[in-house]
Amino acid sequence: MLQNVPILAGLDDAALKFLWDHALESQSAAESVIVREGESGNRFYLVGQGSVRVCKHFGEPNQIQMARLGPGDFFGEMCILETLPRSATVQAVTDTTLYSLTSLTFFHLFEAMPGQHSILVVNIARDLSRRLRHLDEAFAARY
Repeated sequence: MLQNVPILAGLDDAALKFLWDHALESQSAAESVIVREGESGNRFYLVGQGSVRVCKHFGEPNQIQMARLGPGDFFGEMCILETLPRSATVQAVTDTTLYSLTSLTFFHLFEAMPGQHSILVVNIARDLSRRLRHLDEAFAARY
């Protein structure tokens, strides 16, 4: 499953096995909140089955759905780079199977396989750049 995750692309089998061995499987019922904007968090999540939605201002009149994610998609990657509060709320749309990894697991990857960790960081930077470009285009189209 990890081989198809864009930010893990290019990692060798040993690094993928290391991450998979530390992954925690969990279930989230439809409509349950998985992570909440503003809360501290240190887990990266991969959607195994089901779907989730990513929202800003969850439950408020100005709520905005930023994304809908399905199998193979991920969220919480910013916790790998920084220890700031969650930037959005993620809610299960359907019954969902998730696999998660703590930020400490990624630190241990850095200690054990620094070259593989470097590939991961470059992939995260590329993904964040892609998302920022998308937001720039959406903002420019709106204004």
